[in-house]
Amino acid sequence: MFLPLAIFDAAEFFQWFVENASYLFVFVFMVIESSFVPFPSEVVVPPAAYLACTRGDDMNIFLVVLVATAGAIVGGLINYFLALWIGRPLVYKFADSRIGHACLIDREKVDKAERYFDRHGAVSTFVGRLIPAVRQLISIPAGLARMNLGVFVVFTGLGALVWNCILGAMGWWLSTMVSLEQLFVKVEEYNTYLSMGGLVIGAACVAFILYRMLSKKKTTAA
Repeated sequence: MFLPLAIFDAAEFFQWFVENASYLFVFVFMVIESSFVPFPSEVVVPPAAYLACTRGDDMNIFLVVLVATAGAIVGGLINYFLALWIGRPLVYKFADSRIGHACLIDREKVDKAERYFDRHGAVSTFVGRLIPAVRQLISIPAGLARMNLGVFVVFTGLGALVWNCILGAMGWWLSTMVSLEQLFVKVEEYNTYLSMGGLVIGAACVAFILYRMLSKKKTTAA
């Protein structure tokens, strides 16, 4: 039985997923997690990895990570193309409007932003996949800027793979120390630390990018 997302509750879903875990559900829910629908990957990959380690008869932890990554790429592509086909025309329409000009936004500035993201978007896409609340959204600016599709797929896939490896490792580690009944509480507990770690990584990367930009400006000015 498929659990409707309209009545989504993390604890209830976690229990439902443990009882119905499969590669198909890992893929489907990771597509949802990486698209425009808010959904936590932490209630999918860790329990699937846990079950793969404790049961091992119908699931493999490495395949769990790969299937989750494939789902994340598909979800990211949904956001990418929605932004490209719907969001981008709206952005240009706004840039060409009087309101846009009043906000000091015009077509030339939008073009410049697109070129900048096309040059530096790979790193942003990779890092964005590791940051809470940004993971689901990083595909949108990539689509708005018409980022090279192949580059987008590679770097969003790498970022998703790193994140899913971390979640898979959490599931494996918990399988060695807690019972299935304790799993949800522990995943919630350690997810707090993962979120903090992701924010630290994001802040460090932003600081590094700003440092590089300022260094280039100083070199050009000299």
